[in-house]
Amino acid sequence: MPKLKAGHISPTPEEDAAIQRGIAADPDARELDEAWFKEAKPAREVFSPERYAALTEKRPRGRPKADQTKVFTGLRLDADVLEALRATGPGWQTRVNAMLRECLSL
Repeated sequence: MPKLKAGHISPTPEEDAAIQRGIAADPDARELDEAWFKEAKPAREVFSPERYAALTEKRPRGRPKADQTKVFTGLRLDADVLEALRATGPGWQTRVNAMLRECLSL
């Protein structure tokens, strides 16, 4: 039996039985037996080389780098001004940037 990670909570026997009943009732969920594994083929044999390359390519994690990156700055604002800006909803910081740009005629 594999070692469980810290914080792992195993299902109770009742929960496990309910899970197993759900699996048994699902026509699309089937046990993968020896016959299935004998017929199975690696993805590189099933897909075209282009498709396989697209599926397995290593892409960088996270958001793509912006053409023009922002610079972090701390800015002290009156509480009511900050509250009004935040009340405009998600993207308020981008809108503040646009307002400052407009005021400076950049």
